[in-house]
Amino acid sequence: MPKRRKISTEQKGAPYYMTTFSDMITLMLVFFVLIYSFSILDVEKFKAFIASFQGVGILNMGPQPLEGQGIEQGQEQKPLPPPAPNMEAMLQEEQRIRAEIMQVFNQLQSFLSEAGLADVVEVRMEDRGVALDIKERILFDTGRADLKPEALPVLDRLAQFFQRIPYQISVEGHTDSRPINTMEFPSNWELSSARSAQVVRYLSSSHNLDPRRFAAVGFGEFRPVAPNDSEANMALNRRVVMVIHIRDVYGSEVQQFAPDGKSGPPGQ
Repeated sequence: MPKRRKISTEQKGAPYYMTTFSDMITLMLVFFVLIYSFSILDVEKFKAFIASFQGVGILNMGPQPLEGQGIEQGQEQKPLPPPAPNMEAMLQEEQRIRAEIMQVFNQLQSFLSEAGLADVVEVRMEDRGVALDIKERILFDTGRADLKPEALPVLDRLAQFFQRIPYQISVEGHTDSRPINTMEFPSNWELSSARSAQVVRYLSSSHNLDPRRFAAVGFGEFRPVAPNDSEANMALNRRVVMVIHIRDVYGSEVQQFAPDGKSGPPGQ
């Protein structure tokens, strides 16, 4: 009879349990590496963090945070950063600004109603102040930056309100997404900027408003309020927005000078 081949049952390579054992050892190594990385503490940053809470009712255990703790005897202690501003004063200032925004909003709504502009100008409150939305068809023809004759009475009445308030005002031009490429306006950037500049020039020159109170801004088609998928929506995006800034965003950026050469705030 032919001899049968003997089938080898010997296992080749490492034992099966070594795979599980290797995975466990690798996980333990990663675990201890993470534990070690978390244990490294930046002492200076930690002191600055504790110092930021001094004076606001947290961790007030002494005249200074971490008073002498963790510092060896004879070792010179580095000066700590100044404490954070008083939170109560900051909250009071924020409440004052919001109350002022509400006051200007109510005054403007009453003025627009008395002047007959309630259906022409939309008013809303923002975090920066009060915004007035004027549709493009009232001020400009499509693709043009020349003020229409019927736009002047609207701006004349708004100038009367601007003369009563001391705030900074930005005039922001917006367009729809239809491209424009002419010698005068290579893109919607130039068109929107030219429109806002025309409004600022008219208000400052025709009504003797301080030009330092105004800023002309062009956003082009990049801040739409509706999708540019219909003529009605594109008409909503073509607009001029006047923002009365209750928060001082422009006046403190540069030093102002009076006509006599002395420094001073912008004229009111």
